[in-house]
Amino acid sequence: MENRQQDPWTAISNMLATANSADEIEAFLDELGPTETLHAVFSLDTEDQRALLSALTPHRAASLVDELPDGHAADLIEDMLVADAAPIVEEMASDHRADILSELDSSDAEAIIAELDEEDASEVRELISYEPDQAGGLMMTEFASYPMANTVREVVEHLTGGEVDYQLLTVHYVYVVVKKKKLKGVIRLRDLVFAELEKKIGEFATPALTVSPDTGLSELEDFFHEHDIAAVPVVDDRGNLLGIVRRRAVLEAIADRAEADHLKAAGIIGGEELRSMPVLLRSRRRLAWLSINIILNIMAASIIAIYEDTLTAVIALAVFLPIVSDMSGCSGNQAVAVSMRELTLGAAHPKDVMRVWRKEAMVGLINGLALGTLLGLAAWAWKGNPILGLVIGGALAANTIIAVSIGGTVPLVLRRLDLDPAVASGPLLTTVTDMCGFFLLLSLASLVLPALI
Repeated sequence: MENRQQDPWTAISNMLATANSADEIEAFLDELGPTETLHAVFSLDTEDQRALLSALTPHRAASLVDELPDGHAADLIEDMLVADAAPIVEEMASDHRADILSELDSSDAEAIIAELDEEDASEVRELISYEPDQAGGLMMTEFASYPMANTVREVVEHLTGGEVDYQLLTVHYVYVVVKKKKLKGVIRLRDLVFAELEKKIGEFATPALTVSPDTGLSELEDFFHEHDIAAVPVVDDRGNLLGIVRRRAVLEAIADRAEADHLKAAGIIGGEELRSMPVLLRSRRRLAWLSINIILNIMAASIIAIYEDTLTAVIALAVFLPIVSDMSGCSGNQAVAVSMRELTLGAAHPKDVMRVWRKEAMVGLINGLALGTLLGLAAWAWKGNPILGLVIGGALAANTIIAVSIGGTVPLVLRRLDLDPAVASGPLLTTVTDMCGFFLLLSLASLVLPALI
């Protein structure tokens, strides 16, 4: 009762400090429910998070780790004692186990793998050898497969008899194999249930759609968009069944990639960040971009210094400088977002730079004229000077065209150069649009300065 009167994370921290048993801690977590438990865990500092995982039974700890972002879970596992970490890893589904271990340093991962049983160790070494955005890196090895000579009765009894633990997999399909591994076909579970009990499964299995281990994430996304199935088997070049990739795993990987791109664009280069992480780690990850951004902003500010006399003569220009740069930046960021999405979907390639530029330039011309007219009219109405309105509106219109041109094409150029467009596109766009916006506005104002004073 006392624990329920405290914040959940405080109660958990106190229970860890007083060495409560795993049963007592798990009972408390059961009272919280999944959502409140996850919030409480994220509210603990990393040392208490590790202590909690060590205090729980391996099965419960694995369930908790499954709810954490892979990068954060790997950070926790990496600094735990191998004797505590290995049993937790062993309880994970094969695909999640591989995801976590692939995030660790090779020496730390190998130390944990060495503690697994021989079959699991061999399996996880194979899985982490694939790229994480390939079918091999996304597949899981828990699936239901049976020889084609088995009867429906034998398969159903085996599935329901408790001899095999399928708790890590929602069984949608039964895969029919020969020689234990070679895939011959697939049966939907509902078709199996209603089939004649003495019928051999090889007699009514249908050919299975398959993918190879090196099938990329974009190809998998297209595959599941085209085929309404819950999972696809992964086979090697000899037709041997290696594992299955679930539709859910592909959707999660796509979401993770989009989130990672968003974080990179925001300047968090180190990847996932949670406020429960060490302060110095979070600070270092953010400074990686912010320190570079200082130099870029000094470059943009130097344009203002060059035209200091013009700005002093027409102080109203200072009001519109940030508006011109910000509005252009917003237009450019829209173009960046479209290019990043098209790169992700395969709808655009680095060779499409000119095509993308033409399309963005047309949008930029229309939007630039519209926005420039609105801002120019506002400047005219405020100061009663139509020339000031033309200068400000013209600068915004021209800078909008420049911004969308950069935003649309830079991600493609960076991809061609094998650089990460998610990290570099934003800084380049911001710096160039700021410098161009300042230059256009102040240089145009300098040309007609007598008419503005």
